[in-house]
Amino acid sequence: MEQIAFQGEPGAYSELAVKEFFREHTISTLPYRTFGEAFAAVHTGQAHVAVIPIENSLAGSVHQNYDLLLKHQLHITGEIFLRISHHVMALPGVKWEKVRRVYSHPQALEQCRNFLEKYPLIEAVPAYDTAGSAKMIAAERWQDAAAIASANAAKEYGLEILHRGVESNPKNYTRFLILEKEEKIPSKDGKTSIVFSISHTPGALFKTLAVFTLRDINLLKIESRPLHGSPWEYIFYLDFEGTPRQSHCQKAIEHLAELATFLRVLGAYEKGKVFEE
Repeated sequence: MEQIAFQGEPGAYSELAVKEFFREHTISTLPYRTFGEAFAAVHTGQAHVAVIPIENSLAGSVHQNYDLLLKHQLHITGEIFLRISHHVMALPGVKWEKVRRVYSHPQALEQCRNFLEKYPLIEAVPAYDTAGSAKMIAAERWQDAAAIASANAAKEYGLEILHRGVESNPKNYTRFLILEKEEKIPSKDGKTSIVFSISHTPGALFKTLAVFTLRDINLLKIESRPLHGSPWEYIFYLDFEGTPRQSHCQKAIEHLAELATFLRVLGAYEKGKVFEE
């Protein structure tokens, strides 16, 4: 049985991503309080795989996880896009009219701003985790409080959903990465993620990106992060179509290695599917 690590409490969106991605496998989920602990669990062998969020269609990138990708020698072996649907939940029998506080992760509260603004007398209270908020409501047996979390969290902690789909924008998706110690390059077409740094000289970034343009390789995303220890210099994370099994992609990587001061292939994997809750 595979042990799959994720950040958050049982019922978290990350656990839902785990279950959707590995729906045809026999697995056991391992919750960790921090992203760093989830990464370390795979590194030390406590878990076979970690599933971590890397970007949200509304909130943008999870910068901490980009930094952890660089810190840990793990390989991206897959991805999944999960539709994030927020629900208001409370103890069984609690009526919405009695609720005076709503708990959730700050990002989830922000994503439900339009709904919450309809009820100015209800206090929105930030918490460390969406599923953790549901767990707290259940544990404390509060009769005047609710949580915003996933339907999976309501089921996990025996809560009743009072309002469904309260997110302001229904086009709310989170991309999760599948991380393992061993690389698994797909036999069919996929995508590749790399990280690299370049010299702090005019035209350096243009030259590195040109290695892909010359070979008609489609770039999917580029993300810059500060290069620790070198103020005002940056490291770049880049996703492109294709894998090192394709000669033009492998040649582009080799060409980039000649120009970059540092280069690492984070993983090659099949393009992820979109799952709706």
